[in-house]
Amino acid sequence: MIGNRRLFLAVAIAAAFSIPTTFNASLAEAKDKYVIGFSQVTTAEPWRVQFNKDIEAEAKKHPNVELLVADGQDRTEKQVADVENFIRQEVDAILVSPKESAGLTGVVEKATAAGIPVILLDRNVDTQKYIQWIGGDNVVIGEEAGKHAVELLGGNGKAKGSVVEIWGGLGTQASHDRSDGFHKYTDAEPGIKYLLDKQSGDWKQDQAYNIMATALRNHEDIKMVYGHNDPMAYGAYLAAKDAGREKDILFLGVDGLPNEGVQWVNNGELAATFLYPTPGAEGLRQALKVLAGEKVEKKIILGTETITKENAPAILKANGL
Repeated sequence: MIGNRRLFLAVAIAAAFSIPTTFNASLAEAKDKYVIGFSQVTTAEPWRVQFNKDIEAEAKKHPNVELLVADGQDRTEKQVADVENFIRQEVDAILVSPKESAGLTGVVEKATAAGIPVILLDRNVDTQKYIQWIGGDNVVIGEEAGKHAVELLGGNGKAKGSVVEIWGGLGTQASHDRSDGFHKYTDAEPGIKYLLDKQSGDWKQDQAYNIMATALRNHEDIKMVYGHNDPMAYGAYLAAKDAGREKDILFLGVDGLPNEGVQWVNNGELAATFLYPTPGAEGLRQALKVLAGEKVEKKIILGTETITKENAPAILKANGL
């Protein structure tokens, strides 16, 4: 038989999706220990590593929390299996950072139907059957990058130059949003041209290196590279450096990790990066609010910051670097 706590959560979730119920919420019982499952898409990317560190550090602040972390190994089918395993274990809540929106939709709905509250972190899915989404606004981040790009290339109405854009993933909404925001400003400048069709570096430095190496062989004049994350921007920088052309090109990235993107900006390897804060710690805090019966917002948007050579030293100092 389903316990009072799980029944309460099932009813709360049903209410959130306008499913009528006559259950008395006063039957809810607190628990001495909460088991929370976290499905991370991969641990191969530095931003994801920091993401895990943040959520694990937050979990240690709560003696009544047991955090189970599953690595999806950058494969949708593995991540789906991990969430299904959490459902079978009857965890109290599930946090998911999806690899692909469509690929994780079904299992998120399955968890919700089982009465387990689901909070999505960073990327969304193609359903409203979840409790909450937490992450940065990738459109806004792209817009900040686009405005900065226009400024670096000559300013409003005067900007010109050829740009290489390296996508994170054609199947991820984050990549589309970062591109759309960027193009909102750069497309308004007739002097800015793009050299490549959509090229996915899959968020990885080595793949971005290969894309950039090919672009350098095919194009003599490249003024700027916009990588959808810092590792790809840095991979492009390394390719340009190996070709002896890094001093002629400006490199923009996204993430702003202190020991990565901020350091590369400080070293003069990237012209700028744009902070994309990890939602790990906030995700765990929000899950505990849900489990305590509190009402939470459907969406929490985390802020961004433009990081350049001017403010990079202060950020490094604040992080002990």
